Amino acid sequence: MGAAAVEFAVVAPIFFLMVVGILEFGRALMVQQVLVSASRVGARQAITLNATAWDVIDTVQEYAANAAVPGTAVTVSPSPDVAAPGQTITVTTMVPFDQVSWMPSPWFLGGKTLTSQSSMRKEGFN
Repeated sequence: MGAAAVEFAVVAPIFFLMVVGILEFGRALMVQQVLVSASRVGARQAITLNATAWDVIDTVQEYAANAAVPGTAVTVSPSPDVAAPGQTITVTTMVPFDQVSWMPSPWFLGGKTLTSQSSMRKEGFN
């Protein structure tokens, strides 16, 4: 019985550290994929005719919030309403991992910012 307690004392910290790491990195990968998809959806919105930067920001933030990633920061460069047809528009999404972590205080990724970027060419004719 004493040997089992000693074995548990040796193995338990490593096991719990692995479980916490799997949870934290799994959540980070999920949030990263949401950011990739949100930036792509935003870029697709941005290249359409009559799109504005506010339309893109609203679309991206709604997409991310619906996927349980609230507070996503969005930048659109250049603004779709002034971009010329054929010009590349880039949509960048970012969120601090501390804000979306399932852990009260992230151990491995605390202080990191997850980010994604998508670029597409503006639709229309010259």
